[in-house]
Amino acid sequence: MQVFISHSYKDKKIAKELSSRLSAAGVNIWLAEEEILPGENFSLEVGKALERSEAIVILLSPDAVGSSNVRSEIAYALSSPKFEGRVVPVVIKPTTGIPWFLRTFPMLHLRGAQSQSIREIAEKVVESLTENAKSERVVERVLGRPKAAH
Repeated sequence: MQVFISHSYKDKKIAKELSSRLSAAGVNIWLAEEEILPGENFSLEVGKALERSEAIVILLSPDAVGSSNVRSEIAYALSSPKFEGRVVPVVIKPTTGIPWFLRTFPMLHLRGAQSQSIREIAEKVVESLTENAKSERVVERVLGRPKAAH
């Protein structure tokens, strides 16, 4: 499963650290800073990555909620059935203006010592994605078919 990390460019340090923790846990991560080369079409590459991804972690900060790119990535994920149950919002800085539709999701919060908190967030993201994958496998076994998209 590929996981897309949506974040503001100004939050790239935290995004890279979380990406590293998730990768170490065996999660296939797509992070713009690591995947897009100079001269490539940023929007096109992000769109391709979202199409290939099956989950999204959204790092929320004042910069992120003000970013049109982050908002577009959120809109894509929320409009795609394949992301159902696989949208993980993470508040990394005190933030007002979180879109109302994201406030309806359970959120993780970066707290305390940043490195320790990022490790805990990574563990919770892996747990969340694992639980959702288990739930889908149960549906497949019981019904004999993949979970239907809503």
